[in-house]
This record gives sequence, C-alpha cells and structure tokens, in this order.
Amino acid sequence: MTEDRKSVDAISVTDLSKTFAGEWSLFSGRGYEIRAVRDITLALRYGETLAVVGESGSGKSTLARMMVGLETPTSGDMRITGKDAAALRAEGPRAFGRVIQYVFQDPVSSLNPRKTVDAILDPPLRLLKGYDRVRRRARMKELMDAVQMPANALERYPHEFSGGQAQRIAIARALAAEPRIIVLDEPVSALDVSVQAQILLLLEDLRKEFDMSYLFISHDLAVVESISDRVAVMYSGEIVEIAPAEQLFRSPRHEYTRKLLSSAPRLKTAWTPRSTGGRIAAHE
Repeated sequence: MTEDRKSVDAISVTDLSKTFAGEWSLFSGRGYEIRAVRDITLALRYGETLAVVGESGSGKSTLARMMVGLETPTSGDMRITGKDAAALRAEGPRAFGRVIQYVFQDPVSSLNPRKTVDAILDPPLRLLKGYDRVRRRARMKELMDAVQMPANALERYPHEFSGGQAQRIAIARALAAEPRIIVLDEPVSALDVSVQAQILLLLEDLRKEFDMSYLFISHDLAVVESISDRVAVMYSGEIVEIAPAEQLFRSPRHEYTRKLLSSAPRLKTAWTPRSTGGRIAAHE
C-alpha cells in the first residue's frame, strides 16, 4: 500500500442522512417522511473489513446503496478515496466503477439469466479496463481461478450453478474492475452454513491478494465476528456503537448491542481466518 493511500480513508462519511417520502395520509392531509439513515459519521480504512450490523430495517442496506451510488443521500458529505463521491460519479461510470464495486445479497438474481458467465464478465473488462478481446479472455480465466471456479464455467448460464457458485461468479464480476473497495450487502445470507464458510474464506483471501477494503453488511453476528476488523452497530438508522470486533464481542458498551448479542447464535469456536488459517466452526 502506497503512502498516499495511507493518508486518507477508503470511504468516509460525515452526517450522512437519507429520507424517503412516505404515502399521503388521509387523516393528516399530507405525506410523511421515513428517515432511513440519520446523521451517520463513519470511515472505512484501507485494507480493512468494516462490518455494519443491525436487524432488518435498521438502515444498513440503505447506507450501503448510498456508498455505491444506488441511492442519493438527502444530506451529508461522502468521500471515496479522498474524493467527493458526487464529483467522482460525475467523472462517469468508468471512473466510479474502477474504484468501488457492489456484491448483492441474492447471487442468482444479481446475474443476468440470459447471458453466459463470459458475457457477464465482459462489460467491466471492456468498458472499465479497456482490454482487447484476447486480454479479456485471458483475464476471465484468471478471475475464475481467483474465485476457485473452473474455466469451463465461462460458457455456462447462471441457472446452472449452485448458490455458492453463483456468488463466486458475482464476486469475480466485482473483481473484474480491480476496485479498491467492495461493498458486500449480505453476501452469504442466502447460502447454507457450510457454503457461507467457504465464501467467507474466499473473501478474506481475495482481500489480502488484491489489497482491497470491504464494507460488509450483515445481520448475522456469527458471520460478522468471523470476518471483520471493526464492527459498526446500526439501530433505527443510526450508528450506536463502533469498535474493533474482538472488543465489541467481548465487552459491548451500548444496551442495544448487548441485546443484539444476547439474542443471536454465536460460534462454538472462533473462526478467524487471520489467526487460524481458516478453521471453520459451526453454529450453536
């Protein structure tokens, strides 16, 4: 990692908010507003995995979608690799896509069912990287190898793969642009527990190999405990606590965090890829 990258955060947001307009009310004679995200200040550091955790409706997915430009903030400041996010998007989808990519929750529905894998991987390699046909084909095979899929998967369609395999392809698509940051929105929640562990190990290996930063959105505390460097806890659109993962799980400070931890299944034995070489533990 270069010195100039160390001097700024991968993503930083200050007082970021998102308000949605609700339906018109017959009784009040006016519409109402839903504040999905409220005045969040947060930073994703280079090379780390920052998990954002909270129950359904807490605003964590809205936060993720704002960071990749799928939602527009109502107010606040957001900077990506030190640049104003709106200014970076104004440079065009190529500039923005080369910096940050998104992995969706449902791996199968996020892939075009009418296209083969090579056709899915082609646009980012052609439009974002500018590779010619020969280089694109070679890079596709490299990406398949990186996500531990056979090269012949390139000729197949998404419906021919299991959920775990489809998520590997979705990750390969995100990697194609060689981004500095990947936002992962519940990337393993639709998968079986055994497959979850495989994808989490893969993500950790890829983060190290490609020197990336992850914003990892999840409601599953066992998953968050296993992969994150730091954890931000969201409740009702606000960040109520943020701390290093080990510290937060050992001694949570906020009452909501304590309730969240007490109500969730934990790992029987810690699975920490950085310290155990990928030992997988089962849920209680």
